[in-house]
Amino acid sequence: MDGTVSSAPRGARRLRRDAEANRQRTLQAAREVFAERGLGVNLDDIAHHAGVGVATSYRLFGNKQALINELFEERVDALASAAEQALADDDPWEGFVGLLTMILELMAADRGLREVVFSEVGGRPLVAQARRRFIPAADAVMRRAQEAGLLRPDLAMTDLQLVFYMVNCAIQHTQPVSNAVWRRCLTIVLDGLRVRPGLTDMPVAALTTAEEEQVAGLNPSSS
Repeated sequence: MDGTVSSAPRGARRLRRDAEANRQRTLQAAREVFAERGLGVNLDDIAHHAGVGVATSYRLFGNKQALINELFEERVDALASAAEQALADDDPWEGFVGLLTMILELMAADRGLREVVFSEVGGRPLVAQARRRFIPAADAVMRRAQEAGLLRPDLAMTDLQLVFYMVNCAIQHTQPVSNAVWRRCLTIVLDGLRVRPGLTDMPVAALTTAEEEQVAGLNPSSS
């Protein structure tokens, strides 16, 4: 070797920096636009919000679904991290409450996320993949609180997923007048989940995993 350090042309390095800056601007714009307006916006809208050329956005991401996929993966990472923090909490009940609250805070702040999770927009495979990653961690948080005698022992993971659906309905219906009243609904639900004297027996069995997936649109089978 002659000791010469080879490098890419200065213009190429500048191009890569510019491309990455445009990519980050486009991602941030997509976070903001999806959160406020939902997934009905197009890539042109996002490019304009980012202050980059429409052609640049298409060159960087190809289509809107690629942006949705990347941002949804970010959300799943955040949820997985929240579950880890919940398991590390010294108080199993506070860990459980903290996890539910964090999930619903994300939902309340991000219309696009709600549309991915609770509708066909964005694609069912995304949601199915996220559930496979997140549900075991959430189940561990739930069972830890149950084993500590703090959470009603007959609560199933499918019940917990229905809780998210119920509070999400409150979020959707009340957001035109209040961004926070859903927290009252969550408090009511949590009081019903905490172990206390005189708990009412569950009147029917919990949904099976297959039944809950059918409700969520992940399992089209009606058998």
